[in-house]
Amino acid sequence: MKQEVDVDRLIRQRIRALRLARGWSLDALAERCHLSPSNLSRIETGSRRIAVDQLVLIARALDTSIDLLIESPNDEDVVIRPHHDERRGTTIWTLAREHTPNDLTVAKMHITTPAPPLEEAGVHPGRDWFMVLSGTAELRLGDRLVLVRAGEAAGFSTMTPHGIGAHGGEPVEILAILTQDGHRAHAREG
Repeated sequence: MKQEVDVDRLIRQRIRALRLARGWSLDALAERCHLSPSNLSRIETGSRRIAVDQLVLIARALDTSIDLLIESPNDEDVVIRPHHDERRGTTIWTLAREHTPNDLTVAKMHITTPAPPLEEAGVHPGRDWFMVLSGTAELRLGDRLVLVRAGEAAGFSTMTPHGIGAHGGEPVEILAILTQDGHRAHAREG
């Protein structure tokens, strides 16, 4: 029962915080979600339970989803731990994987090995994008080896055999945006 009360309180806090972040009064939000200001006030303060139909109207008016209003507050482990793959010479920090459009993955990668030869380059459906944060990346695209320097970015079809590596024996750090297939191919665990 305590968990239910805590989630209820969290939803109320989120509604109020989103309303205030937009600079809206109770009257302004009430008008947008077709509730009376007094009813909305009682919802925010906990004097009245939130009905599902009211939650739908409030979420829509706040330009958010019910999922985001009711998602678990369990963020106890906020530390992003790297995954090391010594064979591939990579360390990967998966920065965002949940609640991203089209289930894209954002990952920071530290790479110490050169791009793979064509015979070892992979393919998968979709597109990948990356920006070089430091060093110079080697981007294997079929027979070509493209150098991408710090501050530059690349986007490419992943149906071309491809791989990313470090150029000139110096490590490279990149920030990559990967599709689901790209995440499975490049950031897989183990």
